[in-house]
Amino acid sequence: MDVQVIKLNGEPEYAVLPWASYQALLKAAGLDDQAAPPTALQTPETESQPPEPDQVLPGLDQLRGLRESKGLALEVLARTVGISPSYLVMIETGERLPDLAIRRSLAWEMGVPGWRETS
Repeated sequence: MDVQVIKLNGEPEYAVLPWASYQALLKAAGLDDQAAPPTALQTPETESQPPEPDQVLPGLDQLRGLRESKGLALEVLARTVGISPSYLVMIETGERLPDLAIRRSLAWEMGVPGWRETS
């Protein structure tokens, strides 16, 4: 069996093995799961389906309204996300489109699942 062991602080943390070996282990354990392997960073069902109309996420053009409705000061949100207040102003006014990491941080702080790619 071709297994890769990943260590953390010198101790084994994870074992990575080929899919066929994994399936053989499942079968030996009585858990005959022949499902296809998930793709990287995929979550069940939600990745392949577009959001329903009532689940459409707010666009970045709505960021200021969301922030204000939560009572967050611009400076506080900017520093929490790790950007300058002036850059957050540019995002809120549409002058700048933040990268994916900043959009994810903003979504996390605002309590929304994520931003649409286009806003």
